Amino acid sequence: MTKTLAIAVAAALIFPAAAEAQTELKFSTFVPPTHGFVVNVLEPLGKEIEKRTGGKTTVRVFAGNSPFGKTENQADQVRQGVVDVAWGLNGIPRGRFLRSSIMEFPFVAESADSASKTLWSMLPGMLAEDYKGFKVLALHCHNPGLFHTRDKKIEKLEDVKGLRMRAPNPSTQALLQYLGATPVGMPPTQVYENIEKGVIDGAVFPWDAIKGFRLEAILKNHFDARVYTTCFHVVMSETRYAALPAEVRRAIDETTGPVLVNQFGLWWAKWDQAGLDAVKARGNVIVPVSNEQREAWRVQLKPVIESQLAELEKAGIGNARAIYDEMLKRVARYAKK
Repeated sequence: MTKTLAIAVAAALIFPAAAEAQTELKFSTFVPPTHGFVVNVLEPLGKEIEKRTGGKTTVRVFAGNSPFGKTENQADQVRQGVVDVAWGLNGIPRGRFLRSSIMEFPFVAESADSASKTLWSMLPGMLAEDYKGFKVLALHCHNPGLFHTRDKKIEKLEDVKGLRMRAPNPSTQALLQYLGATPVGMPPTQVYENIEKGVIDGAVFPWDAIKGFRLEAILKNHFDARVYTTCFHVVMSETRYAALPAEVRRAIDETTGPVLVNQFGLWWAKWDQAGLDAVKARGNVIVPVSNEQREAWRVQLKPVIESQLAELEKAGIGNARAIYDEMLKRVARYAKK
């Protein structure tokens, strides 16, 4: 053995890690580091990927207080290679994920569980075009949300007339506009400041966001409408995924997809309960709504749905009505399981 070869062999034995490239994955989201999606989903997911790759992968999670935390930038950061995995809000910025947005129409979603499973089951077919260029790790929605206000107590849908309400997506904006409110598109991280300044009067959110964004002290009235939902994506770029070592791709595949999607029902129930508990602890006003009243709203709000479907058809989604019908069928089926 030559001296040079001997040195090379010795170096390989002493420093075996040098021959094994370390993979770093950056995860980003727009919610605070204390939010359930960071604490219960992204951080445990990162640790599991690190474990399954024998420590050859390092995962760093960047929450909403980081330079990568802007709500509107999540999917773009993945496309541009700034981060590897992002959890984003489908409706911000508007004009994307149009087929998936039908789940956000009034009364399509019955629960986080059935809505999330429906989106995931439709991804390979009717929704595939929404996610071209992405490796989709999960799709999910929150439980049907409420109307929250600072000063005015809402006791019926029409009471939102004249109010400036934060809305998370175009479908909810259309709903508020139909009811005579002024919808304001705004990331959830900006709600507290704008409520405090009087820029908006309230917001539509699930219970979870009240605790997650510390709004229980400033939004004191809660109308349990449960009319709408908001949906989310967890994505990475197909190019980045394909360039990863095989064992890292395998670890991602084994820990995402249905493994994540099937847990969102339980996760959202936990997160919503925390928000509800925070509201009750402060003695805030909660106005319940009967199932009979919601059934009446289904008829009342049909024009909103028809208008939204027509807009999607004009935007080139020719099968929008077929997607809507299929979503209703699958949501009902998953709700029975």
